[in-house]
Amino acid sequence: MKFRPLFTIISLIFITGSIFSIIFWGFKPSIDFTGGAIWELSSTKINGNNFKEIFSKNQIELKEINSFGNNNYILKFNDITIAQKDALNNNLKEIDTDLKELKFESVGATLGRELVEKTIFAIILTSLFLFLFIGRRFRDFSFGTSAVLAMLHDTLILMGSFSFLGHFFGAELNSLFVTAVLTTLSSSVHDTVVTFDRIRELKRQTYQLDWVKLSNQAVTETLTRSINNSMTIIFMLTSLVFLGGDTTRWFATALLIGVICGTYSSIGVAIPLVIFFKKHTKKK
Repeated sequence: MKFRPLFTIISLIFITGSIFSIIFWGFKPSIDFTGGAIWELSSTKINGNNFKEIFSKNQIELKEINSFGNNNYILKFNDITIAQKDALNNNLKEIDTDLKELKFESVGATLGRELVEKTIFAIILTSLFLFLFIGRRFRDFSFGTSAVLAMLHDTLILMGSFSFLGHFFGAELNSLFVTAVLTTLSSSVHDTVVTFDRIRELKRQTYQLDWVKLSNQAVTETLTRSINNSMTIIFMLTSLVFLGGDTTRWFATALLIGVICGTYSSIGVAIPLVIFFKKHTKKK
């Protein structure tokens, strides 16, 4: 805990960078938020350039092409009429008569707004329940407050990271990103609660120790377990980022950032906040 000032500086740098990125660069939303169409096709003869040429010929903007499996493609573009879809289908079948349509979905802008609203509501509801649950279980709401603040710290950095990745590398916010955010909330709290529980046990055994010494001992006893647990997840997610398909790459990237932030914040954010609240309460 002697490195608390360093942890504060690191967190402030990342939080400031995240806020800057969100304000000035914003996000690159997918059609899950803005509305549009998703068309999944299977073809052995058509490639990405063919799709671009045919969509350009029909004056329809093709926003994204993703490939998955063997010769399967996911096309994302603005919503179109039935006549436009038939024209595209006919042009594609001129190249490949065995073209198969796997799925066609149209997502309205209203549904996109509903997804944003539900995501925000889920984060608020999760934060409230975790605050009450952890505070009640530990009989000390400074633990609940610290855990929730650390969780929001991780969420803000994750969102700022995707604002940065979207601006420079084209990462989009979609429904999978929402899943990654909610998973990050869980990952962030998991290690934090384990360390908090160890602090509570040590406090019962050695109640004369101050909170800094208790925290140091608790972190020392749980650090190896936390790192080993996190590294198994980090190895898997890193493999998915570099070796996985286009459809899961950014989802795996979001989870990877969330797990790393959650591992750090359980030690560098949550516990220092508990110490801060305890010292403030004592002085008061």
